[in-house]
Amino acid sequence: MNLLHLNDRPGEYPPSLYAAQSGPQPDFPPLRGEAVADVAVIGGGYTGLSAALHLARQGLSVVLLEAQRIGFGASGRNGGQIGSGQRQEVDWLEQHLGRDTARLLWDLGEEAKTLTRQLAAAADVPVRDGIAHPCRSTAEIEHARHIADHLARHYGYDRVTPLDRDGMAAALGSTAYLGGDLDRGAGHVQPLALALGMARLATRAGATLHERSEVIGIDHAAHAAASSLVRTRQGRLRARHVILGCNGYLGKLDPGIAARVMPINNYIVATDPLENSFPEILPEAIAAADTKFVVNYWRLDEQRRLVFGGGETATYRFPRDIAAVVRPHLLSVYPQLRNVRLTHAWGGTLAITMNRMPCFARPAQNCLSASGYSGHGVALAILAGRLMAEAVEGQAARFDAMAAVPTRPFPGGAWLRSPLLVAGMAWYGLRDRLGF
Repeated sequence: MNLLHLNDRPGEYPPSLYAAQSGPQPDFPPLRGEAVADVAVIGGGYTGLSAALHLARQGLSVVLLEAQRIGFGASGRNGGQIGSGQRQEVDWLEQHLGRDTARLLWDLGEEAKTLTRQLAAAADVPVRDGIAHPCRSTAEIEHARHIADHLARHYGYDRVTPLDRDGMAAALGSTAYLGGDLDRGAGHVQPLALALGMARLATRAGATLHERSEVIGIDHAAHAAASSLVRTRQGRLRARHVILGCNGYLGKLDPGIAARVMPINNYIVATDPLENSFPEILPEAIAAADTKFVVNYWRLDEQRRLVFGGGETATYRFPRDIAAVVRPHLLSVYPQLRNVRLTHAWGGTLAITMNRMPCFARPAQNCLSASGYSGHGVALAILAGRLMAEAVEGQAARFDAMAAVPTRPFPGGAWLRSPLLVAGMAWYGLRDRLGF
């Protein structure tokens, strides 16, 4: 099953609010014939764009190959949230990896936020501050308070404020949650605008970008001094290094990575501009992501449209009526919006790992890969590109620190993960509905 072609028209952005706001984009021509570069980057999302940008700034010749359009995948469709730290919280990291490694990974996550804000500023893409994490149970609230205190005491991070029921209701404009926290050091951004801005920065730095250049095979270098051959249907690219930044769209390019990184779909809707109506909704223009396994997440855009993500399906094909899937989740948080029109509805494919930590790996000689950001990828994917660029230049310590975090294969590997996904999503969706 090729997710590059299952749900979308070739070479077209999905019918998202982000694509409508960004407008028609000039094409980068497909790769045709023979080409040579120091580094071949496969994938035109945050990971690949960041790698291409940083490598080009280091003076290397870089060719990036994107199967569809720049930012076509999860990078151009997501909720735009720039979260703190890693996908797993520091107590999990300490328990499984030790205090020293937990601190290193936390610091890398904070660097990821800083880098993302810097690139957004350079690309003239605004970033807003603040993400609330509303909780559904007293146990979750107690854990949120513990983490806020632990971060302040042991990590020097005092940007997280615990909120009680009234505080969360005031922050969200919703009484659906019992409390939680507000991380003012996190932020949110229009994700496709960020990807397109990064593409502009990469080309200015000297990288060559090709769209509509789906990679159909890679002949990896046999030894460190040899070149790899990257093949598309219309061209061939020889490069000393290969970077895989495909995330949920890796397909069959590397079975070893595919066994550890599972694509899943998620869905988002956008409302009409709320203008002066519903002033109680996100009065400080923060974003939010709740504690459900199938997370609800939302933000207001610059026109005060509510952009709301949520809902799950048990197949890789998008539902015919995405709005009908997401609307009940939106109304469970904001019943006052029952008569507000949904103007856009779209789906996207991200990727998760078994332990929800990203999968950094060296799948072959002179080949690096980073993927499986598990819903925490806006900043971490951008950092991953920088770390891979460092590794190409021989400074691999930080990449290797991320690669040392174990990511086990899904049971059954790449072949059986789809039926297991169906069972798992059904189970966790039931838990969410029952409030567990």
